[in-house]
Amino acid sequence: MTKTTQLTCCMALGLAATFMPAKAKAATDDDKKFLAMAAQSDQNEIALSKLAEEKGTNPAVKMFAEKMVTEHTKMTESMKPFAESWALTPPTGPDADHQKELDKLNGLSGADFDKEYIDQMVTDHSKALSAFTSEAKDTKDAKFRAAVIKGKTAVAAHKNMAYDLKKKL
Repeated sequence: MTKTTQLTCCMALGLAATFMPAKAKAATDDDKKFLAMAAQSDQNEIALSKLAEEKGTNPAVKMFAEKMVTEHTKMTESMKPFAESWALTPPTGPDADHQKELDKLNGLSGADFDKEYIDQMVTDHSKALSAFTSEAKDTKDAKFRAAVIKGKTAVAAHKNMAYDLKKKL
């Protein structure tokens, strides 16, 4: 190969590399920890809310539960590209604490079930909102920050809905 051909090939490869997505973009350990926590939180809310769709007796509680399943499933999907590019394996079910909560809820019925479920939703969404708020301030990844801010908005709305429902039960 001539020097001109080598130079042209190198330039073409370099240019092509700039247009390829950064599949294994390095995330900070804090970003990875947050994403793992958010993914687990989504799985916890989905599991508890699916149970509330079945066992809830208050129509407002059942509607809230349905909304939680739908919206936390969407949040899981929106974070999936980050998990994949950072080589994180997403959880597939509730963590041990939320499994205990599921067991507790399974032993309740009627208004007792509704109250316990909504109390848990207020607690969980309050913790999640705090984590989303911190991550939105701390992450240096602009695309991830945008996803976190979108998630934070949804979590804040969920917390407010749960809190309003709690006052009515």
